[in-house]
This record gives sequence, C-alpha cells and structure tokens, in this order.
Amino acid sequence: MADKVVRLLQVSKRHLIQPGPIAVQRFESFEGKGRRFQFTLQPGLSINEAIARPLLAENIRAAALVIEDGSFAPLHYLMPALSTDGIHAAWYSDQYSPEGETRLERGNVTFGERDGAPFIHCHATWNEADGSRNAGHILPHETIISKPIRATAWGVDNIAMVSEPDRETGFTLFHPVQRHHMREETQGSRMVFARVAPNEDIIKSLEAICQKHGIRNAAIQSSIGSLIGARYLGGEAVEDIATEVFVLQGTVSSDSSDTRVEIAMVDTHGQITRGFLERGENPVCITFELCLEEIA
Repeated sequence: MADKVVRLLQVSKRHLIQPGPIAVQRFESFEGKGRRFQFTLQPGLSINEAIARPLLAENIRAAALVIEDGSFAPLHYLMPALSTDGIHAAWYSDQYSPEGETRLERGNVTFGERDGAPFIHCHATWNEADGSRNAGHILPHETIISKPIRATAWGVDNIAMVSEPDRETGFTLFHPVQRHHMREETQGSRMVFARVAPNEDIIKSLEAICQKHGIRNAAIQSSIGSLIGARYLGGEAVEDIATEVFVLQGTVSSDSSDTRVEIAMVDTHGQITRGFLERGENPVCITFELCLEEIA
C-alpha cells in the first residue's frame, strides 16, 4: 500500500516512476548535414514498406517525416492507455481496426531500424469511414496504403535511429546512433536527431539540445512522443498520464521567449487536443523523438 501511495503522489506532480534505473544522460543527440525529400507512399504496400523503400534507396537510416492526405485500408492502430501490469508507467490500448477506408489527415513518422530491418514509429490523425475522427499510434506492418499518401522527409546519412530495449522505461524505443563508417555530407542544412528521456520538460530539453550543438535557432521537423498530459498556452490542460503526441510546428531559439511548440495529442479517453505548449510545464511520459533543422 505504501508503494501505491508514493506512486500516486508522484503522478500528481506529473512525474512518473519508471521501472528501471534512471539514466544519467537525459537526452541523446547527434548532428549531420541533412537532406529533404518528397515522395509518394504507394498503394498496396504496408506503411512501413512504403516509407522504407525510397529512404533506403537514398542510404538514409534516420529520417523524420510528415505524411498527409491519401488513405489506408485496412488501418490498425493503438491508443495510449494506463498500465495494468504494475511495472510500466504507461501502456497501449487493445488494437483498433476500423472497417472500410480511412482518410489520413496528418501524421508524423520516425524512420529507422529494429532488429536490423527498416522500422517506423507513426502518430497521426485521420477520419474513418463511419465519420469519426480519431488519432493514435499506427501499426506499421499491418496498415496498408489504399490511396497515395504525400510524404516529406528530412534525413541524414551519418546517423541511424535504432529501436532497442530501454532499461529505464522497459520499452523498446528509438534512439540516435552515430554511423561512424559514413562520410558526412558536405552540403545541406545542419540537422540534429535526438531522443528525450521520461520526466524531462520537452521545451527545456529542446533548448538544451540546441545549446549542446551550438544552434541558436532551429525548426522542429516532424517529431513524435508522449507527454504526461499537457499544459497549453492560454490555460487549457489535459489531465492524463498516457498520451500520444506529434509536433505540428515549432521553433527553438536561444532566446527562450521565442521558442514555440504546437502539438496534437490524443489521451487515454480518445480526446484529441492541439495547442502551443507552456514552457517548463510539459514533462515527457515515456520518450520523445526529435528532428531539428538549423535555421538562420
């Protein structure tokens, strides 16, 4: 009972107790010269394969993508859920598989690899055949493209995003790894791929990542993760533990008053919200995957 009380007190402060040892390093980040790609996700392929084919052809192992329009049939997805195993700080819902064709609205994707094979992590919003609008975590191999989807990707050659077991959270998560055998591109904008650990404020972490890499101003290109509820500018709040989040737009500045991050979020009740985040009031739930591009 005492452990349960402590856990509830921690949650009330919007700080979740994770099952494993707290990692000393609260974010991981590497930089390289980035390239921007535009292509179409082809019908008949899984969303995983449709994204992997054009990126692997360009020797890209780390990319952040925005996907828009087009359709899925079938779509299979998960929503955030509270943990019931007494171990993990949060979990996933049962699988949802709506009937008919689902029209994609907007999604963000992290592309990398798991167990040596191409793998994606995608959060999105969409409209189902029955007229309902939903959001969540799209299953990569089970979901099939039915109408062409427009994709914009930002990728680098000298970094890989690798999905591996994470001791702190007990999940298998993406994190950036330097590809030392690759020759860095001499042209292109400077990009940083990063992963932020649990209970760290996302805006302060973005600023710390830019400071580490000597970047005064950056655009957030795609990026997905989870937050412990949300505190939006203007006073709106989401009171929940587990969420699925993707960044709609954002800039990070050495002058913190100019940093702005707009997200879309779905909570454990299926409520979809969007807004600009309050600085210092939005801790990461499990992980946050980031792509930052230096701007003048």
